[in-house]
Amino acid sequence: MTPLDWIVLVATITGIIGFGLWKSRGSKSVDQYLLAGKSMPWYAMGLSIMATQASAITFIATTGQAYVDGLRFVQFYFGLPIAMVIISATAVPIFHRSGVYTAYEYLERRFDAKTRALASIVFLIQRGMAVGLAMYAPAIVMSIIFGWPDQITTAVIGILVVIYTTSGGIPAVTWTDVLQMSIIFLGLISALITVFALMPHGVSVSDAIFLAGYSGKLNAVDLHLDWNNRYNLWSGLIGGSFLALGYFGCDQSQVQRYLTGKSVAQSRLSLLFNAMAKVPMQFFILFVGAMVFVFFLFEQPPVLFQSAAMKTISGQAAYSGVQKSYDAAWNARKAAALDLNAARKQHSSEQTRAAEQKLRAAQKQLDGARADAAHIYEKAEGEKDFHDTNYIFLSFVTRYLPHGLIGLVIAVIFAAAMSSSSGELNSLATVTVIDIYKRHFQPAASDSHYLFVSRLCTAGWGIVAVVFAQYGRNLGSLVEAVNRVGSLFYPTLLGAFVLAFFFPRVKGGSAFWAMLFGEAIILLCARYTNIAFLWYNVIGAILVVALGIFVAFFVHNPKEKIKC
Repeated sequence: MTPLDWIVLVATITGIIGFGLWKSRGSKSVDQYLLAGKSMPWYAMGLSIMATQASAITFIATTGQAYVDGLRFVQFYFGLPIAMVIISATAVPIFHRSGVYTAYEYLERRFDAKTRALASIVFLIQRGMAVGLAMYAPAIVMSIIFGWPDQITTAVIGILVVIYTTSGGIPAVTWTDVLQMSIIFLGLISALITVFALMPHGVSVSDAIFLAGYSGKLNAVDLHLDWNNRYNLWSGLIGGSFLALGYFGCDQSQVQRYLTGKSVAQSRLSLLFNAMAKVPMQFFILFVGAMVFVFFLFEQPPVLFQSAAMKTISGQAAYSGVQKSYDAAWNARKAAALDLNAARKQHSSEQTRAAEQKLRAAQKQLDGARADAAHIYEKAEGEKDFHDTNYIFLSFVTRYLPHGLIGLVIAVIFAAAMSSSSGELNSLATVTVIDIYKRHFQPAASDSHYLFVSRLCTAGWGIVAVVFAQYGRNLGSLVEAVNRVGSLFYPTLLGAFVLAFFFPRVKGGSAFWAMLFGEAIILLCARYTNIAFLWYNVIGAILVVALGIFVAFFVHNPKEKIKC
């Protein structure tokens, strides 16, 4: 990076942190620190909800996901609008009327203390792991630019996030998110414009879209129902709806956002805004990744996008043969892409079919060479399941974007990492203080004491996140990894809240045992079956509800009839 890139990067990050701290001045009570005094407008909550979910993983891994697998990942979000409408109609008014700080505080009022504690522990485990993955994403940035170790990068990000989250609480997090989302959109639009500008002479925007389609990168919808296929219309609509219900309806990092709203109406507006904006935003991010793929049809990328891996394999005896095979495959693919584009303009269906076959054959050979290179790296380093998907977009950014714009895009990635991490750390601290510490250890302390402990817990969870971030390198595509983690735990929480909201005769003992057995079966399903992870959300939630009803009416009260 040049001095201009550094100026843009440092100025952007400093401005974001300063803006958040300035907007959060006056957070001197627990209510202000954790719920912003319920003073937030809908647009601030809406952008904060979007920013918390749109972590650095979204921009690093989602673009790489599209490069490798096309647009079909967008189906993952098809159920989100449905979930937002349901949550707006049910969870939002219930949580607002109850006057709770956390979603799990409501479970004790509805059930009992042990159910609240179990739900809190499930959340802390899941969200504690997820925030570590969010913090790992910037480590990819610095490893590409400077070759810095993961430990240094995650520690720096952790310190920055903890400083402004600890100082300002939820107001700092929310207002910082508003500014961050604006910068994120600016960076993405700039990256897409640059991709189109760098296309070779004679390749227009419509040509690039045409080539992406023929390369299989624009197949956004798969109508085939396959339980083992991660992304199709049915897993997205059904499994995605259940996952979104669990995330936005039961995860404190999201519930806490709309608990800060001025009113039920304002909180509902924030969710409905996300219902309309989230799918188009994800489609746009994936589209950027697909266009990067088209760019690399004409500009040769490295065999592996991770620079450290390339250094490792370049010294291996088997590498020279792989590089020759890769070069030949890339040249054949480029020639086929040019032929395909020319055939399109000549309206020759016969030439188009021939060029398409050559393009697919060359792509298969190129993928094989990349797989061989990955195998060489795995053998040299003693690792398994090497993936470089998370490095693709950043490789493009650092090699081809104009100076100054590189600094802006890197700032976008850091901003997204800080945005999601800060919200998650704040929610982890909230649950730790309100649901664990205050409820079970210090129920009658002063407001200033709880404020101090909240700040202490924020810093403590920041340390935990930095430690867990070191495992991110072994999890493949981070955007998949973070949703796989969520799909292991959200079904249990969702099932518990469905029982709480809609089955008034189910009591605490029934809900508690249903959650325990349901979680155990979800983990067994993940360990011993090949069912796509989105379906865990459906299976788990229905199982918890069914078990809760069964225990309530056939074990605890076997003589009663079911009237729910």
